[in-house]
Amino acid sequence: MNAPPLYRRHRFPSEVISHCVWLYFRFSISYRDVEEMMAVRGLTLTYETVWYWCLKFGQTYANRLRRKSPRPGDRWHLDEVFLKINGQLHYLWRAVDQDGDVLDILVQSRRNKKAAKKFFRKLLKRLCYVPRALITDKLKSYRAAKTELMPSVEHLEQKYQNNRAENSHQPTRLREKVMRRFKSAGHAQRFLSAFGIITSHFRVVRHLYSASNYREVMKLRFAGWQEVTHSESAP
Repeated sequence: MNAPPLYRRHRFPSEVISHCVWLYFRFSISYRDVEEMMAVRGLTLTYETVWYWCLKFGQTYANRLRRKSPRPGDRWHLDEVFLKINGQLHYLWRAVDQDGDVLDILVQSRRNKKAAKKFFRKLLKRLCYVPRALITDKLKSYRAAKTELMPSVEHLEQKYQNNRAENSHQPTRLREKVMRRFKSAGHAQRFLSAFGIITSHFRVVRHLYSASNYREVMKLRFAGWQEVTHSESAP
């Protein structure tokens, strides 16, 4: 069978490439760990190859997953955490919906009104709809930016209401530790923009399902992954 255009001139088939990318973004492991996991299956490749595949295909897979996903919820939870990159403080802005699915992320060097407006514009441009409510912490930059860009949207700032966004940072902290910090703001943006979408696709609220229903949901998630990674469509 002819390979999809995305994989032309690659020595390994799309099944191997997509599996390596899935392993790296889904679990807290390194490129060398993926290399070893492939070696035990009889596949000889280097960790540099895994790095190249993740760099080339990770965002493409994430974009395809986003396009095929249903429209996210209408309650946006926003939060920001600091990232220390090369000794300098940066801020990771993240938005999730009421189901905990990642809407978008943005790494910036500030967390003032200008930075908040930039993040809001990025969200509105990507999602193409206005939310019913915004839930944030008490950072004044959110209110100032929201007043200018989304004045009619309800804004909630009560304590504990934004736990969903705050908890969504935990996988990032774990990966940051495994990767021994991000090397640059661009590195963090590239990795996290794909990481958030891919992990959200496979993260199911396990306690809400019976064992049989959980298996059916995961079966559908894996089928969706197979569809986006073996598609003939453009990236």
